[in-house]
Amino acid sequence: MYAYDHYDQTFVEQRAAEFREQIDRRLSGALSEDEFKPLRLQNGLYLQLHAYMLRVAIPYGVLNSKQLRMLGNLADRYDKGYGHFTTRQNIQYNWTKLSDVADMIDALASVQMHAIQTSGNCIRNVTTDAYAGVAGDEWLDPRPSAELLRQWSSLHPEFAFLPRKFKIAVLGAAQDRAAMKFHDIGLWAKLDAGGQPTYDIWVGGGQGRTPRVARLYQEAVPLADLLPTLDAMLRVYNLAGRRDNKYKARIKILIDEMGIEAYREAVDEELARIDRSVFATAVTEYQRIAAQFETAQRPALQGQAIAQESPAFHAWLQQNGMAHKIDGYAAVSISLKTKGAIPGDASGAQMRAVADLAERYSAGEIRVSHRQNLVLPWVKLNDLGALYAALVEQDLAEANIGLASDIIACPGLDYCALATARSIPVAQALSARLREREQRDGPIDLSLNISGCINACGHHHAANIGILGLNRTESETYQISLGGRADDKAKVGEILGPGFSQEQVPDVIETLLDTWQAHRRDNEDFSQTFERVGKQPFKEAVYA
Repeated sequence: MYAYDHYDQTFVEQRAAEFREQIDRRLSGALSEDEFKPLRLQNGLYLQLHAYMLRVAIPYGVLNSKQLRMLGNLADRYDKGYGHFTTRQNIQYNWTKLSDVADMIDALASVQMHAIQTSGNCIRNVTTDAYAGVAGDEWLDPRPSAELLRQWSSLHPEFAFLPRKFKIAVLGAAQDRAAMKFHDIGLWAKLDAGGQPTYDIWVGGGQGRTPRVARLYQEAVPLADLLPTLDAMLRVYNLAGRRDNKYKARIKILIDEMGIEAYREAVDEELARIDRSVFATAVTEYQRIAAQFETAQRPALQGQAIAQESPAFHAWLQQNGMAHKIDGYAAVSISLKTKGAIPGDASGAQMRAVADLAERYSAGEIRVSHRQNLVLPWVKLNDLGALYAALVEQDLAEANIGLASDIIACPGLDYCALATARSIPVAQALSARLREREQRDGPIDLSLNISGCINACGHHHAANIGILGLNRTESETYQISLGGRADDKAKVGEILGPGFSQEQVPDVIETLLDTWQAHRRDNEDFSQTFERVGKQPFKEAVYA
């Protein structure tokens, strides 16, 4: 893992002290809420329906056990005993008192964490594959690239007030496990013939009111050219992006309006003006960062074997385990989607328990996935049985990673001031119904995501079955979309038709699953069946 140096630590401590002073001024009345708003947003603090919400950065989803234990302690001391892991691989606390925030920030700084740039119109937390560094299909560990981007983007003087928020994802494997093509910029890291990093750059992806799949901007950009290219791309967006209408301010709209070729030309012109000496140390800095991750690798283990024999254990391992790139290990996902649970929520006790298990079984390392689950990336095969038994004790051994009941959901109208409908109760009802069906009939391999408003924080556009909560004539209604996907064949789902009441949604989803099974051929996944038969059979079944 990357560890802060003196510069990093000094930076977050000074920022924490600065924000404490700003909070004190707000509490004393020296600052109005309108004056305080831009200051708090730069430090990850939102004002929600019932309380302030603090969003804590987890850069590219990587935590150590000490940090996760701290997050659990914060949940118990300053929230209502839990935290919510998000699709940005961060965690947020939804019941924060303003008078406690400075102490929370100080506590985070003590374990090399912060909340900077988790909100506002800036470059947000860079995300990546939760299995980075351990996945068997990986060409290149994307974490050093993500850390390089974190350092480049943190308090970047030109990009602190962009037209809108800006999201970047980095991949280094054959399979997209980070929804890369639904980001403003996506980087697909690979190795050239000489074994050096290169990057395919994708641009203009996003969800919200106008969902778009990113377009290929340039292939095989060398490491030495990466930061200058990104800098030029952001400069063009910063200058030309729409600031007159927040709904048209994302880079995807700029790409639509300019066209990808005209955008490339504008970026090339900006590149010609850039002083590249500013980036002269980027390659050596990347190498320094990469060396820290390399020292965390473990040697191959000979003679490791899986000793557990129970059917429940093997069902859990088959669904939640992943083949490791190094012999003798497995990567194990911990589902935060138990039957009837709130997706992404973990109690303080559960976080501390996972921290303990990470120390015992995973070299003290934990990952947060963009699907709102946790991953232990360094589990020895000999330890899998003991780990499973410990997870059962903590009610964290649900074997549903990647199944329909592994639902993504935003907090919705229960918390969010932007939401138009509740998403949590819909997710809970569906979780219970779908888990019962999976346990009765077998795995249901599809993605199901729920958003409580058009902003799409629940990634409903990118799901095989997406649910969008809307407000129609002062009542909540839920619109269904089908056929979306977030992998390397990314696609925006198609709206099925008129929406449904909250009470109707579980039966509608059951009908859609029955229709899929009736039309499915040769173990097709949902996307394959939908592409072959189209929307009509599903529409006829649901609206009959």
